Amino acid sequence: MFLRSLSGRLLILTAVFVMLAEILIFVPSVARFREDYLLLRLERAQIASLALLANDMIDADLEVELLETAGVYNVVLRRDEIRQLVLSSPISSPVSNTYDLRDPGAWVLIRDALRCFVNSDNEVIRVIGDPVQEAGLLIEVTMDTQPMRAAMIDYGLRILILSAVISVITAFMLFLAVRVFLVKPIKGVVSAMTSYAEAPEDARRIIEPTAGVTELRDAEVALQSMQTQLTGALRQKERLAQLGGAVAKVSHDLRNILTTAQLLTDRMERSDDPDVRRVLPRLLNSIARAVSLCESTLAFGKAEEPRPSLNVVMLANIVEDVVENEKLAAGAQAPRFVCDVPATLTIRADPEQLYRVLANLVRNARQALTATGEAGQISIKAVENVNDWCIEVRDTGPGLPGKALEHLFQPFQGGARKGGSGLGLAIAAELVRGHGGELSLRETGGQGTTFQILLPKSVIAIEDAAE
Repeated sequence: MFLRSLSGRLLILTAVFVMLAEILIFVPSVARFREDYLLLRLERAQIASLALLANDMIDADLEVELLETAGVYNVVLRRDEIRQLVLSSPISSPVSNTYDLRDPGAWVLIRDALRCFVNSDNEVIRVIGDPVQEAGLLIEVTMDTQPMRAAMIDYGLRILILSAVISVITAFMLFLAVRVFLVKPIKGVVSAMTSYAEAPEDARRIIEPTAGVTELRDAEVALQSMQTQLTGALRQKERLAQLGGAVAKVSHDLRNILTTAQLLTDRMERSDDPDVRRVLPRLLNSIARAVSLCESTLAFGKAEEPRPSLNVVMLANIVEDVVENEKLAAGAQAPRFVCDVPATLTIRADPEQLYRVLANLVRNARQALTATGEAGQISIKAVENVNDWCIEVRDTGPGLPGKALEHLFQPFQGGARKGGSGLGLAIAAELVRGHGGELSLRETGGQGTTFQILLPKSVIAIEDAAE
């Protein structure tokens, strides 16, 4: 799996290319080593010959020792146009080749080095060069090729090992650099794409360009544009396909809000009680919500569901507003409301949209209790966890029927009561998804029904999506 990844293949290719570069350097290096080896033999031979020139008569054993030290069979020194055999010893075989090192070309040295490498037989060769310190016109020696070939192999192996170490280190460093500056940002983009694909309606999942590499940032900008356009296209397609459902959604919420306003108006007309001063603000709030919903209807007609305007709000105030309006709407048949919401609990949400979600859930619960003809209880509870805020709406009604459970959160199919359209839950679920959260049915049955709202605390960014 690693070898199929970008990092793995780059690591292997880097090592291979470094090794190829080292091999291109290896051949000239071995040729230079061979030249230095032969020049060193000539220098040693010259030093040995100087010992003889200093003393015309030397012992035979000393002569052999001098030749062995120089690593040659014979030493011929040419001085003053006279070619003179200075030192000599028996040669094991005839001379096979002669190499002139006085002015060799690079290609000649490389060719001779490769020939020595390939030929494993021991040969006797003649080597000609210039004496050190211009101590004559030329110096030539005869020597075996086997020791030189062994030295070249040893040198070559050391070069190859060093090359391998360098290639591995270079590849590893390049691998780390690519992982940090290229692969990790690419994975972040891929993870952001996957996160967006899981919930295209969640506005937080649209990528925000953060890459420092120009090409990657261009890709993130293009992806952001594509996601925005795709979200709009999907929403437009859904709106056009369910135009009737869109109108019904608006009618559903608008009818409920205006019903509340109508009840409040009727009460004001029938009573001279000063309580009108208390009711009047509720009436104004209901009318304001109706106006806001009408404005949303215009945006909806343009196939643009507005993004939630996230703000830090006091949840208790929203819950109190929902409960008060439901009590007024129910009148004498109002169930008992129990609110377990900390007064200081703040959440990040769109207050108007969250009001609509809670109002739909509480209204459905109240209508379910009213249908039984018995007094019941509706509980609203909120807790704060490490990662999210949890809101539960529970009633003591008869539970949801099978049809509603089968098509839960689906418009026109999930109605829990006769004549119901099922739009309340569908609207609530859509609004919660717009917050990046989830609306779910926790339990239902003879003991009652509980819905749970989870609103995440996190704000998704590309670094978070890469994890």
